[in-house]
Amino acid sequence: MKPEPITVTYLNKYIKEKVAEDEYLNNVYVKGEISNFKHHYTGHLYFTLKDESSLIKCIMFKSSTATLNFIPKEGMKVLVLGTVSVFERDGVYQIYVKAMKEDGIGDLYKEYEELKNKLEKEGFFDKKHKQKIPYMPKTIGVLTSQTGSVIKDIINVSTRRNPNVHIRLFPVPVQGKGAEIEIADAIRIMNEKKLADVLIIARGGGSIEDLWPFNEELTARAIYNSKIPIISAVGHETDFTISDFVADLRAPTPSAAAELAVPNIEEIKQKIDTYQNRYKILLKKKIEYMKLRYQKCIASKVFTDSTAKIKELYIELDNKIKKLENRMIDKIKDLKTSKIEIISKLDTLSPLKTLTRGYAIASKNEKNIKSVKEIKAEDIIDLKFIDGKVQTKVI
Repeated sequence: MKPEPITVTYLNKYIKEKVAEDEYLNNVYVKGEISNFKHHYTGHLYFTLKDESSLIKCIMFKSSTATLNFIPKEGMKVLVLGTVSVFERDGVYQIYVKAMKEDGIGDLYKEYEELKNKLEKEGFFDKKHKQKIPYMPKTIGVLTSQTGSVIKDIINVSTRRNPNVHIRLFPVPVQGKGAEIEIADAIRIMNEKKLADVLIIARGGGSIEDLWPFNEELTARAIYNSKIPIISAVGHETDFTISDFVADLRAPTPSAAAELAVPNIEEIKQKIDTYQNRYKILLKKKIEYMKLRYQKCIASKVFTDSTAKIKELYIELDNKIKKLENRMIDKIKDLKTSKIEIISKLDTLSPLKTLTRGYAIASKNEKNIKSVKEIKAEDIIDLKFIDGKVQTKVI
């Protein structure tokens, strides 16, 4: 007797029930690397957890994502806690993740915060130390991996914005042990040989371990000591490394770094055209204004009646002469009046005035006699009258 066949649905349901009965599978703690990551518009997270030899599908519902203190990304190493179950429709098993954290994030994050605080106290992040990015750099130095999309994106964006810009690549490892040494050496060499007007340090996204060379003190000090302005474009927009804080400018992506370093030549041409048009309009207005001023000057009396001003000055001069003459006449009158008063006073006091009233002036040896004691008998004295002079003898 042949066995009775069962449906696929029945089999999947049976397997699901068996898996659900396994207490170990109801609470698994698994570590691995995220791949095929998708953040669904509903808020659920779909991804695959893999290691060197195997992989398993995972789903984390929106209700569980509230416990996350980081943003999961492609390539990130994580630890997940969840339940293994079977999805009946597709006949696949997967982990329904309840909680997730970055693998090793605790120690790395602590080290990151300690270095960040140390450099901040030393003034590495102060704005006063930030250099200005040159507006029209001729040579853009790029420190990144020789292969990959980063350098291609930078070249594409830069040459599209300005075909005349020169890109100088200095290949360096952007992850792994010792990468920070080569990055620091590259910055030093670019400075010593003055190989660029501005430097872009860039790499794509990755886990905190992948980005760690850009959290090293050696890299931070090399950036801080650089005389060439540096733009940091490490990881994705949500990633922040110590290099981002020390650099003169931080770009969210390598492509954005290229846009910040290289101005759009077409926009510059448009600005130049705009300025030229403005200057033409302003120059035209200036010429019109000068013409109006010229016409106003030509219409003034200086040109229409050149002697008008001289005539006005003549009139003014005549008025001043007349005023001066009047003042002189008044002054002479005042002087005459004063002299007459003085003469009148003198005349009143004159001894000759007394003679007109019948008096005479007696003198002896041409000296006026003031007292009878000054004469004696037989002296000859002179008597002066109003109309003449006589001599007489004292009896």
